[in-house]
Parts: sequence; C-alpha cells; structure tokens
Amino acid sequence: MTGHKENRIMIEATRRAGLTMALAAALCAATATATARPLTIAVAAEPSSMDPLFSRTGNNQAAAENIFDRLVSTDENMQVQPGLAVSWKAVTPDTWEIKLRQGVKFHDGTPLTPDDVVFSLQRAGTVANSPAPFTGAVRGIEKIEIADSETLRIHTKGPVPDFMEQAGLVYILARHAADGKKNEDFNRGTAAIGTGPYKFKQWQPGDRLELVRNDAYWGRKPDFETLTIRYISNGATRVSALLSGTVDLIDSVPPTDAAKLKTNPAISVFSSPSARLIYLALDSARDRSPFITDAAGKPMSVNPLKDVRVRQAISALIMREPLTARMLSGAGVPAGQMVPEGLGGYSPALPAPKYDPAAAKSLLAAAGYPNGFGITIHTSNDRFFGDSEIGQAMGQMLARGGIKVNGVVTQPYNIYAGAAAKQTYSAFIFSYGNSTSDSANGLTNVLATFDAEKGTGAFNRSRYSNPRFDSLLAQASSQFDTAQRDALLRQAAETAFNDVAVVPLYFPVVEWAARKGITFKANKLERTSAQYIEEKK
Repeated sequence: MTGHKENRIMIEATRRAGLTMALAAALCAATATATARPLTIAVAAEPSSMDPLFSRTGNNQAAAENIFDRLVSTDENMQVQPGLAVSWKAVTPDTWEIKLRQGVKFHDGTPLTPDDVVFSLQRAGTVANSPAPFTGAVRGIEKIEIADSETLRIHTKGPVPDFMEQAGLVYILARHAADGKKNEDFNRGTAAIGTGPYKFKQWQPGDRLELVRNDAYWGRKPDFETLTIRYISNGATRVSALLSGTVDLIDSVPPTDAAKLKTNPAISVFSSPSARLIYLALDSARDRSPFITDAAGKPMSVNPLKDVRVRQAISALIMREPLTARMLSGAGVPAGQMVPEGLGGYSPALPAPKYDPAAAKSLLAAAGYPNGFGITIHTSNDRFFGDSEIGQAMGQMLARGGIKVNGVVTQPYNIYAGAAAKQTYSAFIFSYGNSTSDSANGLTNVLATFDAEKGTGAFNRSRYSNPRFDSLLAQASSQFDTAQRDALLRQAAETAFNDVAVVPLYFPVVEWAARKGITFKANKLERTSAQYIEEKK
C-alpha cells in the first residue's frame, strides 16, 4: 500500500509540475507578446540633426530625449527630477557638487564616466552652425573638476542659482563615440550612442526615425520594443493616419479636429496648456533691414523697426483675442510677456496688449510714417498648428492698419530656423518653449544682448539690445533668494516688453491623440517622446 501511495504522490507531483511549467510557459509567451508590441507615432516637426547638442529647438529635443539622457529630467509640469545625476548641491555660491548615477551604460555597453559628462558640457557651447545653440545652458561654467568616479565639482563664474536647470539639461554623449564627429556621423548613427531608453536604428529624413528599446536602460523600461517616429507635417494627414490605425499616437492635433476625436470611442485625446510663447520678432538692431521698403515698395535707407513707437504700433494692430478664439478655436491664451501666469517672473503689469488701431495710427504718424511703410512677414509652415495661417493673419492685420505688406513667406521649419539664426528676415514669427520654473532662461536666450562668449542671446535672432534689461536680468540670475529673484525678473520683463523687444502673441494649448490602449502624459513642454507614452494596462 505504501508503494502505491508513494507512486500516486509522485504522479500527482509530476502532473502539477507539468501544469506549472505549462502555465509558466504560457505566461512567458503572453509577456513576450505584450512587451514585443511596436509603437508608431506621427509628429508634425522633424529634427534637423541626430546630434542632440546641435539645436535646442523642441523638435530636435523631442527626438534626442529618446536616445540620450541628461543630468536632470523634467516631468510633465516642468519640475526637475534626478536623471544621470542623483543629487546636487551648491557647496558655495559659485561651486556645485554633482553625484552621478552608478551602473549606467551607453548603448554599446561602455560605462558612463564623469569624463563623458565633462566632454558633453564642454562640447555643448561649441557645435558649429547651430540654429539654436546650448551656449546659454553652459555660459556660467568656469571650470569642471572630477573629484572621484561618481562626483563632479563645477565652479561657476559667479552665483548661478538655477545652474541645474541650465547645464543639467545638456544631453550627455559618449566621448569615445562623439569626440570629433560631425552631423553626418550622428545622422547615420555611428555617433548617436546615448544612455536613453531607445537605441538608434536608422533615420530617413523626411520620412521616419526608427528606434529599438534599450533593454539595459537604468530607468523605467519602455513598454514598446520598437519606436517608429513618422514625420507628417500636415495636420489632416496625421489625423487620417491615426484613424486608419497606421499610427498609434499623433501630436499637434488641430483644434478643429480635437472636438471630433473626443467623441470617437476608439480615440483618447490628451491636452495641456503650454509654456511656449509664440511671438513676432522685429529687426530692431540694424540701420537697414532686408525686407523693409517705403510705401511704394522701394528699399529704405533707414529701418523704422528701430523706433519703439513703430514696434508699439505693430503690437497694437494685432487682434489677439479673435486670433486665439477663432483661428485657434480657443486653443491659445493671448500673451503679453515671456511666461504664462504661474511661472516665476510673471508680471501682472504686462497683460496681453489690446487691439487699438487708433493708437497705432497715432504712433506711426509720430514716428514719421503717417502713410506707413512696406514689410514682408516670414514664418514656418510645419512647426506648430496654424503657423502659416497665423502669418497670413498677421499680414492682414498690419495691412488693415496702414502698413503695406509686401508678402507673407512660409517655409519648412528646418530651412526657416537656420535662416532666422543668420538674421535673414525683418519680421518673422517664432516661438520659445519655456522649460524651467521661471522666466530667466527665456529672457536670457531670446531677449538678452547677443554675446557668444558670455552665452547670452543665443536665440536673439533680431539682435534686440537694452542695457537696462541686461543689468536687471544679470542681477536676477545671480540671486539665490527666490522672492528677490522673482522681483528682478518681473522688472526685467517689464523693461523689455514695454520696449517691445518682441511682439508677444499667445501661449498655445496643445493636444495629442492616441488609439485605445495607449496613454500619454500631456506636458507643458509639448514633447512627444517615449518618457510620456505608456501602454494602458
């Protein structure tokens, strides 16, 4: 009897073991199926390079942050989080100590070292022909020391309270892969070796970027084995691709389509107010401007845009409320300054300017242009929703106010941005995406006097300059006391925007749409990258 009992026990144990193994195999197969899912997204704007330090424009950064990491990252509300740095502190007002994350490896298996960080910070301000350089992010660095295998000590040229919100956002490259390499090396992938959640596979400019999951990623593993980013500049075509199932997620949903998509049970729509300022830049620095003529269309020997009264008149001719309410279907907030309410440096004394054609007419007459003058407006046609249409609307508004609009020229962003950086235009629509908790970075990059050595005015494409503004901004930038820093930033903003350094237009409300099964973290940075996309469990 005992032998029969033991046999039955052995048979039952074997049966259970077999069931357990079968169940485990089924679970593994199910897991493999779930994690092997590919993801295809469609975005409106294509990057100009795979070199993550080539340009700070949003389209370039949205691609870069899939492949590369930074010392710090920012969440959907622009709050700083640890990245490749796990901690940091100012040990003196002009010395920062940074502890690096241990065990991080580049995509080729090489360990991350402090030397890679030093190389990246030094390279950030020296990339040739950058249309939007990182010089502003590293302008405060005086010297970098490697204290040990996990510690950097960075000496700044003076107190830099927001140092980690500046230099911390520089992408970290592998020295052995990137040193001495050019754009084409990054674009073919040989130098595009990062520590990020995805590895570079191939980039077909004008079509798509293909990435493969980095299974050794130090952070949260992506839910998707592959990520394909398609570049579709036309909004209607992006929406069609989503509805057909060709893509899983799209960005820059046209406001006119968002309402319809919200009623579709197969689609989820995600929205967020943006911290991006859309503005009209005016060539206020040069004595002669290339696209300025007299009212008869002849070139002028003087530049009327240098006169603040002319700039004020142009601002007064813009109908911001109808622009955001009608043309953008409510997906925008009229702007009067660099940052929206809620960010540091916001000034209640700078509301969005009101439409006032009578005041504009008086200002133009006082400046010596009672019959107006001629101007050409330039804009991109694929950077943000309605950019080309907004350019046309600007032209109509200025023409209605007595300024002769010789033309409105729209171009693909990759061409347009490079030309704007070379001061090719007289009046042009651009944007700046605020990515930190206050206005200091925006004011420094867009409005501060251009100085390549100091790293200020990196995006000051109109070369505006105001010594009082620069002085107030410099004081604010070295102030550790939050209240005093905020007060100085407000004063700086009031000085620049009352002088119409640029003509603020609006802050957009941005929307994404995804097929069911995909969830997205709508973010104020307007980024469409892996860190914000998850598979809905």
